[in-house]
Amino acid sequence: MISDIEEFINETKLKKYAELAVRAGVNLQKNQLLIFHSDIQHAAFVRQIQTAAYEAGASNVVIDWTDEQSTNEFYLHAADRAIDHFPDWQAARFKEWDDEGAAYIHLISENIGVFKEVSTERINRFQKASRIKLKDYYAKIRSHKVRWCLLAVPYVAWATKVFPDLSKEQALHSLWELILKGSRAEGRNPIKEWECHHRDFESRKNSLNESQFEALHFRNEHGTDLVVGLPKNHLYIGGGVIDEQGVPFFPNIPTEEIFTSPNKHKVSGKLVGTKPLIYDGSVIEEFHLIFTEGWITDFYAAKGQEALQQIIDTDEGSHYLGEIALVSNKSPLAQTDTLFYNTLFDENTACHIGIGNASPSTIQNGIHKSEQELKEAGLNTSLLSVNVTFGTDDMNVVGMKERGMEVLLMIC
Repeated sequence: MISDIEEFINETKLKKYAELAVRAGVNLQKNQLLIFHSDIQHAAFVRQIQTAAYEAGASNVVIDWTDEQSTNEFYLHAADRAIDHFPDWQAARFKEWDDEGAAYIHLISENIGVFKEVSTERINRFQKASRIKLKDYYAKIRSHKVRWCLLAVPYVAWATKVFPDLSKEQALHSLWELILKGSRAEGRNPIKEWECHHRDFESRKNSLNESQFEALHFRNEHGTDLVVGLPKNHLYIGGGVIDEQGVPFFPNIPTEEIFTSPNKHKVSGKLVGTKPLIYDGSVIEEFHLIFTEGWITDFYAAKGQEALQQIIDTDEGSHYLGEIALVSNKSPLAQTDTLFYNTLFDENTACHIGIGNASPSTIQNGIHKSEQELKEAGLNTSLLSVNVTFGTDDMNVVGMKERGMEVLLMIC
């Protein structure tokens, strides 16, 4: 059994990756509290993050450990009342952390198949209960009132899924190398590279924001033919963002997407998924979605149909879209030409949509608008936010303007 996954990559590279997460990801400030969410499998790398955080001046680093094996037992055997209940003390922790001005790093991996014996309905019920109790926390995340960052490390099951023809050891090493490459963390000075990455993002976002297209039209030979209407005064965001104190940070490492919110009622046509959707341990493959006036009116998955239905039926808002993202196929991550079986990585290799909640930051002065004003602007609200990749090399993305004017934006 492999006991220390971190031993398959050079320690110097791990240190740079940890520093990138702390100094660029959440941009931790002196005397700031850092909350770190991680599975116990990744304890060695967590300690790297902890060291980097204290070196950056953290007041304290709180490790919020999880254990997917224990979570699996909970889903399988806990009483129904426990599945449907998220304790108040859990929500109180987040409120206290938020009140203290904490930053959050969430370490993710793919332990594929860990929940294969669990009913997707039970998982969805508990996830829904937790989202309701943590509604205020997620609202702060979406509005960039707190700084947060997602980053990934390999897991044995994940590595061997990506590289089925390699030994476990070779697969782990190879996945580590791809994660660092895709995260722009393998160079001499990753933080400087991310500063350049940020400047390129800003140039592209400014161009799109000036254009103010009425809609985007996506077409490819896989069967996607989708028109996504956009709200007035919409904004493209992505890459680096700024919190309400004016501190810049990167919510995702890696990040290659530039995205905005659709007008929830102005999405029509067919979307064909091009990469598996991984959701709470379930794998959804060979699927499509049909939209009529924004509503998902039909859907199909050759594998994971029940899981897909659970996603869509979470609440009313999960029948609509909250995000449309443009992603270049020229990025270091896309150039790996790898199916990662992980949403964070696969969504950053191709264009994608987000089922569920929209970010208020995607319209002008959105973070200062009321829920009613956001609704009137066409932004969706939901407990859920799940990204679905549908981009291909042959996809045309056309910006549509008044009087039928069309502008080819990209072939991605």
